[in-house]
Amino acid sequence: MSAPVLLQVVRLGRTYTEGERTRAVLHDIAFEVHAGECVALLGRSGSGKSTLLNLIAGIDRPDAGDVTIAQTRLTRLSERERTLFRRRHIGFVYQSYNLIPTLSVEENLLLPLELNGWEPEKARAAAQQLLSEVGLAERGASFPDRLSGGEQQRVAIARALVHEPALVLADEPTGTLDAETGRNVLEVFNRLLRARGKTLLVVTHSKEVTRFADRVLTLEDGHLLAQTAEVVW
Repeated sequence: MSAPVLLQVVRLGRTYTEGERTRAVLHDIAFEVHAGECVALLGRSGSGKSTLLNLIAGIDRPDAGDVTIAQTRLTRLSERERTLFRRRHIGFVYQSYNLIPTLSVEENLLLPLELNGWEPEKARAAAQQLLSEVGLAERGASFPDRLSGGEQQRVAIARALVHEPALVLADEPTGTLDAETGRNVLEVFNRLLRARGKTLLVVTHSKEVTRFADRVLTLEDGHLLAQTAEVVW
């Protein structure tokens, strides 16, 4: 019996107005991601990957189509409702880490838990557990600028998972890292996702990232071209 559908994208379209010109960025995008699945969205820079990720996260709204996550239609929610849904149910990993520089490593993990109303003792235990799992148990009191790029991305991965989201979205998670560091970060990321049965959609232009995916979607000039099985486990 297959896992239930967690993410459903239906005929999604997005256009932008630039001066007097209208530019279509995404055209009639449709696909599903099942619970526990790791899916890579492969495409060149400018193909519409990040725009699609923002629509799925509810950061932006489509001009056409629907996004449904865990049976909630984001396109039917107000901006505030989308923000609250995103805070509770979605984890993010960014290319540039997006850690808050004035907070310690542990405080960066505690912030999403505090926003979601976790009890302090439970929140601290969850943060410390994930820091241990990414190999940074001794760096909780450090500030992000004291960490290497690979260490910062491991913190970002821990932060994305700490509030137990239904869906994890990653945007070029190894884009600023050298090949060896990126490979190590991906192995940590994959291990944590698989151990927790989490669902991942990662956008990338890197074939290395797609090695860790169950399935690969290809986006070109705003069109979804192909879906291929990429079984590596």
